[in-house]
Amino acid sequence: MKILIAADGSPYTKRMLAYLAAHDEWLGSRHDYTVLHTVPAVPPRAAAVLDRDLLKQYYVDEAEKVFKPIRSFFVKRSINASYVSKVGSAADTIAKLADDGDFDLLMMGSHGHGSLANLVMGSVATKVLAHCRRPVLLVR
Repeated sequence: MKILIAADGSPYTKRMLAYLAAHDEWLGSRHDYTVLHTVPAVPPRAAAVLDRDLLKQYYVDEAEKVFKPIRSFFVKRSINASYVSKVGSAADTIAKLADDGDFDLLMMGSHGHGSLANLVMGSVATKVLAHCRRPVLLVR
C-alpha cells in the first residue's frame, strides 16, 4: 500500500505516529511511505528582500525540523520512507500530492476541534477532506 503521511511536527503528528506504531496493519516494510511537510510561504514582500539561497535554506531547515524525529521513528523500525517538503498552503498541497501521487491512503493528525471551531477558524484536516479524492485516516 502506498501511504502518504502529512506531518507538521505538532503533538498531533506524534499522536498519529503512535497510532501507526500501535497498528501492525499500517506499519511495516510491505508499505511504501512518503512523509510530506508543507512549509508556509514567506510573505512576498519579505521574500523580495531576502537572498534566494537564504530563503531556500530557511525552507529546507524548517522541513528538516519536522522530518528529523520522523526519520528516527522509521529508522528504529527498519522501515524506509521518502521525505517531501513543499512550500505553500498545507491543505491544498496535501490534497494535491495525495491525488497526483496516486496514494492509496493519506494519514494525518487532527486537532479534533468541533464543527463550530472549524467554521470559525478553519481546519487543514477539514479542507483536505473536502478536496482530496483519496481515503484519509485522521488520528485525533
